[in-house]
Amino acid sequence: MATMVRLKSNIDEIVEKSYDLKNQAEIDRQQEYKASVCIQAWFRGTRVRSYVSYLNICAIAIQRKWRGFIGRKHYRVLVKNKVFIMKLNYYNAMVVKIQKVWKGYYVRKYVFNYHSRKRYLQGLQLKNETIRSELSDYAEQLAQSERTKKEQLEMMKAEIWSRKHHYLLSTFVQEGIYNNPYMMYQDPREYMLKLSKPMKYKKAVDTAEPYDPTCKSYSLPGPTVLPPIANKPQGPFGEPGDVQKQRYKQYQPTLRVATHYLSVEQAREKMKSEEWVARINDNIFVPFKKRHRPYESLLHTTSQYGHLPYGTHYFREEKIDKHVVQQNFKKLVPPIPIFEKLNDTYSQGQV
Repeated sequence: MATMVRLKSNIDEIVEKSYDLKNQAEIDRQQEYKASVCIQAWFRGTRVRSYVSYLNICAIAIQRKWRGFIGRKHYRVLVKNKVFIMKLNYYNAMVVKIQKVWKGYYVRKYVFNYHSRKRYLQGLQLKNETIRSELSDYAEQLAQSERTKKEQLEMMKAEIWSRKHHYLLSTFVQEGIYNNPYMMYQDPREYMLKLSKPMKYKKAVDTAEPYDPTCKSYSLPGPTVLPPIANKPQGPFGEPGDVQKQRYKQYQPTLRVATHYLSVEQAREKMKSEEWVARINDNIFVPFKKRHRPYESLLHTTSQYGHLPYGTHYFREEKIDKHVVQQNFKKLVPPIPIFEKLNDTYSQGQV
């Protein structure tokens, strides 16, 4: 009974102590839960990262094997093509050499025969000399005929002049203007006036109708008052006002003269200034980061045989050291049709 009474007296303390223990246990439980969650997160993260790293290693190995297989396959194709091209170029060079030798031999022996062509050119030279001599004679004849016509025309003009000016001939009473007593020799024009005859002029025939007494007058009555004299001068002249306007009109230069010599540079500077005024920011744009990557050479420009001068040096190789001779091969020309008639219509001295 005493124990019961003691417990009832300490019930508040017991209840408060039990609540404190309960709260402490709840706090410890939460800390333990957080610790277990942290341990589980670390363990699971470690396990997942190790698994992802393992998968990445496996993927890299697979990609390395596959890319190596594809690269070797592509490289074998490139080497095969390169060897084929080298063989083809070699065979083409041999074919060209054979064709060059054969065509030169054939042309020299059957197409361009030196002796036949020499005989033809000799005959052609004789024919050309004959034609040139005939042309020179014909040109001289034409020049002589032109000179004769010119002399006849001048003589005709001189005769007409002397006949028109026959009144200037000297007489016994009065000396003419072409007979100067102070000259040592007589003027040839005076001699021409003596040899010529005076010009005869035909009298004008009166075609007017004879006087008819039945008519009142021969013509219409003339004006009683003379017409006024115009201010405009006689001749091909314009109006005074138009002439003055044309004289004092404003200077109008052409487009080439009116345009400044540096107009293009000035327009460019003006465009730059207008663009600078409308610009928002004067600072040059610079990327915020820059990635440095090593240069990867292309497959079609590099090989195990060395660098290929594709697009940098030349496109068509020419190995001069492998030529048979150092002189360039002369191109063939098509046959001349006139050579086909050789020895058919040709004899010595004729073409």
